[in-house]
Amino acid sequence: MAEPKTKATGQSVDAFLDAIEDERRRADCRSLVAMMREATKAEPEMWGAGIVGFGRYRYKYESGREGEWPIVGFSPRKGDLSLYLMPGVGSLGDLTAKLGKYKTGKACLYIRRLEDVDAKVLEAMITKSVALMKPQRVD
Repeated sequence: MAEPKTKATGQSVDAFLDAIEDERRRADCRSLVAMMREATKAEPEMWGAGIVGFGRYRYKYESGREGEWPIVGFSPRKGDLSLYLMPGVGSLGDLTAKLGKYKTGKACLYIRRLEDVDAKVLEAMITKSVALMKPQRVD
């Protein structure tokens, strides 16, 4: 069975964030680090070349494939900040209706800039996501 491509690398999160050229994007990322650190009580780790993750959980698919992934995380992609909320955005109830401007995927929340959303609602979403994943947490 193939090994997961994206895993914790041990690379420096600070160096990764410092390399973000856009000052506002870099500040948004540092704010996300603070929110996710507070919610998970875990230090950030680099996962692959571009994901900052917090905490860990184990997964196993019906196919037998298994591995570890962050409880929550984010990646400063070219167009949006991609936030990984592992129980899935749909499990966060009516919080999304109060968030502001965003797009979603199954477990991803896409935000252009933090100023586009209500920071308190985003913090509540991250905290709820972490709480829902607590039974699967391994760190």
